[in-house]
Amino acid sequence: MTNVYDFSKRVALVTGGASGIGAACVSRLLAGGARVAVFDLDPKGLPDGVLGIAGDVTRSAEATGAVEVVEREFHRLDILVCSAGVGGDSLHTDEVDDAEWRRVHAVNLDGTFYFNRAVIPGMRERGYGRIVNIASIAGKEGNPMAAAYSSSKAAVIGLTKAVGKDVVGTGILVNCVAPAVIHTPILDQLSQQHIDYMVSKIPLGRVGQPDEVAALVAWLASADMTFSTAATFDVSGGRATF
Repeated sequence: MTNVYDFSKRVALVTGGASGIGAACVSRLLAGGARVAVFDLDPKGLPDGVLGIAGDVTRSAEATGAVEVVEREFHRLDILVCSAGVGGDSLHTDEVDDAEWRRVHAVNLDGTFYFNRAVIPGMRERGYGRIVNIASIAGKEGNPMAAAYSSSKAAVIGLTKAVGKDVVGTGILVNCVAPAVIHTPILDQLSQQHIDYMVSKIPLGRVGQPDEVAALVAWLASADMTFSTAATFDVSGGRATF
């Protein structure tokens, strides 16, 4: 039986919510009664009642504009889940060109920062907020052939810790999750060698599922979670060692 949290009076915005972990988070939030908006490059095929906003997380003005749309349409914004991300090309470090380095960091790090920054004023004014950023176990341990991805997700962990401490006392709690390899469209961007390496590091010996990550995100996004901020929660099948 799936645990359901009460989101009946909450409004949530999920970046990258049209697929993968983001889509699983949308389903969990809807099940709890939340009103949900999705910001995605291609917000198609969303569940009924979900507000789709097309845009690019790497553009600061679009992040700010999306938050304004949600607050105008729903009159509040209580929950932000930053799930938009790219895996990057599977390349040895000396093969990563400047464009690829900047592309991966722009989506994974800059996009997360832009949305965290954009939601804080409204959440602070209302005295309540839950921000959940999707990082990665690669940000804690580093993966070979993934210098850009690993460093961008390490930065998301550092960002989460900084923002969480920065807003202490406002009613906003900020945390992130660090999944191991999860069965999402990002895997299509990686080589089989890269995927096999990641699975080999997982004691449970398998790829995780988006719903397994979303279950943790749902708790972190809920009012039940009251005494954690600036923290990283692993969902790694036993891979994480710290």
